[in-house]
Amino acid sequence: TDECGNEIKHVQVITVVDTTVPEWQSELPGDVTVECNMLPLPAVLTATDHCDADVLVTYNETRVDGDCTYSYTLVRVWAATDDCGNAITHTQRITVEDTTAPVWSQDMPEDETVECDGVPVAPVITATDNCGNVTVDYDEVRTDGDCADGYTLTRTWIATDECGNEIKHVQVITVV
Repeated sequence: TDECGNEIKHVQVITVVDTTVPEWQSELPGDVTVECNMLPLPAVLTATDHCDADVLVTYNETRVDGDCTYSYTLVRVWAATDDCGNAITHTQRITVEDTTAPVWSQDMPEDETVECDGVPVAPVITATDNCGNVTVDYDEVRTDGDCADGYTLTRTWIATDECGNEIKHVQVITVV
């Protein structure tokens, strides 16, 4: 405006946009393969944004079954979203497996030689597993010897977990 009231006008329009995605502030967990009893807890991730004070971080986990109960993949996805909908994601794949065989819960019977009237009763054997249930199968095979009261008993215990890992114990009893 000059001294006589003549004026000119100029308008500037500033359009403010946010097209920048947030940035992760946490160490991002990498893909891992773990034994079924060593599954890590989900990481708590945080993110910042150049425009927003708070960034929403969401977490989702999906299980993809494998060939047995304790063999599967977990897909963990974190998403950080600012107020304008700009988002980044991080995906972690955890391959869970059961490669550990069961373990016997007690001392196993040893091979022995006994008289015909001293054949011990087969003990009930149990086993445990690091991840799930165990089935113990027992089998006994008699192999005849030179006389009716002379023979061999071969006792076999096999402990199998839900993913097919197994341990085996054989006891040979020679009956004389």
